[in-house]
Amino acid sequence: MAEFICLYGKDSASIVIKQPKRSPLFLRMIVLVFAMVCGLYISSVCLKQFSFQTSQLVPTPITTRIHYPKPQTFNRSECGHNPVRFFAILSMQRSGSGWFETLLNSHDNVSSNGEIFSVLDRRRNVSSIVKTLDRVYNLDWFTSASKNECSAAIGFKWMLNQGLIDNHQEIVDYFNRRGVSAIFLFRRNPLRRMVSVLANSYDRYAKLLNGTHKSHVHSPEEADALSRYKPVINSTSLIHDLQETESLAAKALEYFNTTRHMVVFYEDLITNRTRLEQVQEFLNIPVKNLSSRQVKIHRGDLSDHIKNWEDINKTLNGTEYEKFLRADY
Repeated sequence: MAEFICLYGKDSASIVIKQPKRSPLFLRMIVLVFAMVCGLYISSVCLKQFSFQTSQLVPTPITTRIHYPKPQTFNRSECGHNPVRFFAILSMQRSGSGWFETLLNSHDNVSSNGEIFSVLDRRRNVSSIVKTLDRVYNLDWFTSASKNECSAAIGFKWMLNQGLIDNHQEIVDYFNRRGVSAIFLFRRNPLRRMVSVLANSYDRYAKLLNGTHKSHVHSPEEADALSRYKPVINSTSLIHDLQETESLAAKALEYFNTTRHMVVFYEDLITNRTRLEQVQEFLNIPVKNLSSRQVKIHRGDLSDHIKNWEDINKTLNGTEYEKFLRADY
């Protein structure tokens, strides 16, 4: 813009240079552009938060895919024309995945084949992982849960620390390519999960049930025997450990956000049986009443199951994790 030069007096040696007044319209345009940029930024942040929260509650709207496997080890015979859906239960140890899997396997048309990647060789590298997945989804993987030729939904459970996070990019590509639906199973109360992890780890060596280690039990007597052991929880690292658990779950949801998935919480399955119906609808199988013989081990107040309860209570009181001290299940 041009500058105004003013001379004062005939003999004056002073020269004053004045900037022209800026147009009010120009200033208004600057304010408008700034407001639009801020609005877009805030909207994007809110949208990300909203999508993350809702992704934990409802399945993604991607249509499920059906398959017609041709196993190499047997003939599907009259069921050869029956469609099959693929799924995987993605969870953490002691989050209720064993119980949840027995519920699914009580369905006439579901075959969930257990924790197959607990064996190191099957997850040693991406090639071994893909080879194992192909066997499962081709119906060539046999366990006591396999319903072979007439399965309408076939899957297994996969812990997040069994190569799933480390190889997430290749696994996401596989899930999307093969049409595998993911069911995330988490616990709302990671403190109770921690008690279960420590107690189960202790029993691996103590074998409290007549010299036999059992991760899951089928009678109240067995549950009571295992629950008598009260673990000591490290109060110094407790908050960090709880944060790590939450971070791992959030990371898994972020990595698998592009897959067809739903999130289920263990506590919701116990208190709201219609949640099981939603799982069956997600798998596109007939909705039936599902049952399990497994009995919950740690029942009642958490104070009854933690040896250094006073330390834990003091550590979490006044923090965002205080709610875990009194939450049931």
